[in-house]
Amino acid sequence: MMTQDYSQRTIADIYKDKNDEIDYLGAIPFLLMHLACLLAFVTGVSKVALIVCAVTLFVRMFGITGGYHRYFSHRSYKTSRFFQFILALLGTCAAQMGPLWWAAHHRHHHRHADTEHDIHSPGLKGFFESHVGWILRKKFYQPGIENTVPDFAKYPELRFLNRYCLLPPILLAISLIILGMWLNHAYPGLHTSGLQMVVWGFFISTVMLYHITFSINSLTHIVGWRRFKTKDESRNCFCIALMTMGEGWHNNHHRYPSSERQGFYWWEVDTTHYVLKILSWLRVVWALREPAKEIYGRAS
Repeated sequence: MMTQDYSQRTIADIYKDKNDEIDYLGAIPFLLMHLACLLAFVTGVSKVALIVCAVTLFVRMFGITGGYHRYFSHRSYKTSRFFQFILALLGTCAAQMGPLWWAAHHRHHHRHADTEHDIHSPGLKGFFESHVGWILRKKFYQPGIENTVPDFAKYPELRFLNRYCLLPPILLAISLIILGMWLNHAYPGLHTSGLQMVVWGFFISTVMLYHITFSINSLTHIVGWRRFKTKDESRNCFCIALMTMGEGWHNNHHRYPSSERQGFYWWEVDTTHYVLKILSWLRVVWALREPAKEIYGRAS
């Protein structure tokens, strides 16, 4: 039997595929990730578990917002090849596929936002489909998507992370188990364990990260207000911006997607921008792109 050649396949070809079959087998790990959170009733909770949960949530959220989104998808700033890899690694640890896969789908979203070619438009596809349903479809995991992001696909280390994207989160989970076991042995007064640490630091943290990230696809095209009359239904929402480290200023972002800063005004909290600004002072990143001057003071 001849196998299909995906070497020249692009994301446009994938989106033209009429097969919307759900990958039930592939959905099992996603479901198990949610069910594993119930183990918290067995392990209980401790202060150190909550701290680790918050840290793994924040760091990996930055991997998505500052790495996958603002860097790999929009190239809104520059950095070294080494830190580029660190950003990709942090994003991959979030268990949201590889950097090339993520960037390819997001770039396609911006080209076709809230049209029939947008796979997560809540106005056209419904809330569930835009929030989580689309990632369960088989066709969106076919090979060849790296052809859409040739600017980053030229780096072998990024192709490696994209191909073996499950490896970093698995190693993170194992590391948390080892950390919990060591803490339980060295500091028994902390009342933690390897199981507790992986439940709170990986399973609960990852599920929280999933739905916070997914809310950008779904809620910020439904909830909030529109400063700019863009062709899509993107909206700004303060509450979502707080949860997503600044990604909730979605109407701003769709008006000027190449801007590293998504909170255009000082009162628009954008934690990802603050982190990147500090990194720019340290010269880890540079050339942070800002909104065009004519954007300010004009809603158009």
